[in-house]
Amino acid sequence: MSVCQRITFVFIIILVLAGKLLFAQQSVYLTENGMVSFTSDAPLEIIKAQSNTLQGAIDIDNQTFIFVLVNGTFEGFNSPLQQEHFHENYMESNIYQRTTFTGKIIEPLNLTNGKEQIVRAKGILDLHGVKQERIIKAHIVLIGNVLTINSIFTVMMDDHHIRIPKVVSKKVAPEIEVKINATFIKSVAK
Repeated sequence: MSVCQRITFVFIIILVLAGKLLFAQQSVYLTENGMVSFTSDAPLEIIKAQSNTLQGAIDIDNQTFIFVLVNGTFEGFNSPLQQEHFHENYMESNIYQRTTFTGKIIEPLNLTNGKEQIVRAKGILDLHGVKQERIIKAHIVLIGNVLTINSIFTVMMDDHHIRIPKVVSKKVAPEIEVKINATFIKSVAK
């Protein structure tokens, strides 16, 4: 990650957590290499891609979170042309450079070492310049100072003004399955 990206990431975390990061370091978990993958399962084609650059912070005490993904980092398409079309025509990665999800965990967290808890994260998903309130289920496991989060949810392309031309409507699904798998490390005060 470049110095500029690190500075942007830290700045966003500080803004979202409203300065609590400095006072509640013992309850903050961070990731810089979470995995996000998506699948478009259309009648004539299945498109899969992923990024291993999801950044995020979770403040356990305040039950707040932020996830940030640079859209241009998705790879693994069926062809280089398909990847180019995704970035230029659908995600418009040069205009909408980041996708974010910020908010609060609804259920009280009861993190017992090694025991999975299913929670709902309620927040604003900002994708393709369209902000939409979402509630997304996630599986959380804490083992020592490592917090693992897994989630599977869907995104409707139309909800975020991502248009599918009629000519490729049988190759690009209107509903995309998204998977998140991220390992967070407990932040250490310096």
